[in-house]
Amino acid sequence: MVQSFDFGIIGAGPAGYTAALHAAAKGMSVVMFEKDCIGGVCLNRGCIPTKAILHSAELFEEMQNAQAVDIRCENLSVDYKAVVEHKNSVVERLRKSLELSLKNGSVVIRNSKAKIKSRTEIEADGEIYTCKNIIAACGASPRVLKGLEFDGEFILSSDDILKLETLPESILIVGSGAIGMEWARIFAAFRVHVTVVEASENLLPAADIEVSKRIERIFKSKKIRAYKSTVAEKVIDRKVYLSNGEVLTPEVVLVAAGRVPNSCEKVEGVTYLGDICGSIQLAHFAIKQAVELVDGIPFDKTLVPSVVYGNPEIAWIGKREQELEEGSYKKSMLLVSALGKSHCDNASEGFIKILSKDDKIIGAHIVSKEASAMIQEILIAMQNNISVSRLKEICFAHPTYSEGIFESLFKL
Repeated sequence: MVQSFDFGIIGAGPAGYTAALHAAAKGMSVVMFEKDCIGGVCLNRGCIPTKAILHSAELFEEMQNAQAVDIRCENLSVDYKAVVEHKNSVVERLRKSLELSLKNGSVVIRNSKAKIKSRTEIEADGEIYTCKNIIAACGASPRVLKGLEFDGEFILSSDDILKLETLPESILIVGSGAIGMEWARIFAAFRVHVTVVEASENLLPAADIEVSKRIERIFKSKKIRAYKSTVAEKVIDRKVYLSNGEVLTPEVVLVAAGRVPNSCEKVEGVTYLGDICGSIQLAHFAIKQAVELVDGIPFDKTLVPSVVYGNPEIAWIGKREQELEEGSYKKSMLLVSALGKSHCDNASEGFIKILSKDDKIIGAHIVSKEASAMIQEILIAMQNNISVSRLKEICFAHPTYSEGIFESLFKL
């Protein structure tokens, strides 16, 4: 039996479900294939579950430091299994909500593996689906490093780490990208001995150099041990041998060395969205790709914000200082400790850094509580080509972290 649809979508992650919902809202018929869970990696094994655990970790850490604001918390403990159960409940609740939205939008869901037969045909469970448009949003999987292959017990992937129900006494995290950074902060907050190994010269190598240097300082304050320009070469009898000659014996290892696109045979005429494209592997980038395709609303692919969650948050947009020629730009640097709100919140760690050229912001790098929200303000200004001079005319509320942006403008 052949079934016909306007859109056939393989993969129900952020790119897939966004495309499905927007196409259905336009009155188009949509069939979506997902062999695993609706929501993709982001909802089930990535952004959402990690942030749920991170919130518990931050709350525990804040309670440990509550004496700084004259609140006494004694005999604090963590039931990590309950933390994981809470994470699972958050994921399940959001997944059910998403499933309901798709159902209400009359999107046909097929929980099965699908194969693209041609630019207009998809095969699943022995049936053929004819589609005017086919979208493949098949996602990505954790990168495997030679000598550190996942075994699900000692050497863990970012998928495996979410399945832990007890906290290890110690953990070695290989890689200091967003995934490695967030898990390092989670475990450190839960009083686990954390070591991070980074092959690059700087921690969080994708970030501005001053952000990387500040991360080193933050790691020291959280008693996170970090090795730079170092590779974890092999594991023998649960001993990890590093390129600097040291041998570590952590209870578990988390390999957080990025993700690789899932294998998918490319067919001419099929649209590929999200992580499978192998470019920017961020959920919000995938969502915007889907909106651009279905609704025809373009977006500037050079202005995609990056955020690393934790305490404090880290966010950036645009140019990094190490990419710019000396003397070709202006720079402002404001310490978060200069903001009254930061002291009220006992969260004065970090800075707001803005780079400009010819009266326009060309880059911003923020280490601060609420950095994820503040970076959007700067992004809106950059994308709309609003000058620094015009931005100075805006009234920022007080006391806020955002007024730090206002103060920074007058240093340019």
